[in-house]
Amino acid sequence: MDLFEAIEKRASVRAYAPADVSEANLLKIADAGRRAPSGGNRQPLQFILIRDKETLKALEKVQPCFGSASAAVGIVADPAVSRWWLEDASAAAENMLLAVQALGYASVWVEGTLLKQEDYAKKLLGVPPEKRFVILLPIGKAPQETPQADRKPLSEVLWRERYGRK
Repeated sequence: MDLFEAIEKRASVRAYAPADVSEANLLKIADAGRRAPSGGNRQPLQFILIRDKETLKALEKVQPCFGSASAAVGIVADPAVSRWWLEDASAAAENMLLAVQALGYASVWVEGTLLKQEDYAKKLLGVPPEKRFVILLPIGKAPQETPQADRKPLSEVLWRERYGRK
């Protein structure tokens, strides 16, 4: 699947059918995150690959979708390395979501519920207290074709040369 097809087809999926997410594909997904731009090229991120079923089940406390996921990737940021750690994590997450789609899997960006359960998730996965556990991406197969959520037409959000000019 090419990049533009992955962008067009990427959708937020919160329940998964059983799937084999290989180690090789997990590494491709993590590498897509690693290759995302970072402010000042400080690279404050680290990634946790999760395949253990008991750990995924325990992550249901963060969000129920982890119970049916075949794998997950966690994004950990070090605020001491860069003040742009949240933006960097967001860029990495989007790269990884597109990689997930391109490899034929599905995912959803889990951040808000993770931030509410950050201490729990950090303890579960051994993340040091000074780091921020920012984003978790469950990975699996969509049980059925999932269309992308409606988007405003480009004509409603695009201006030419200056704001307000069509």
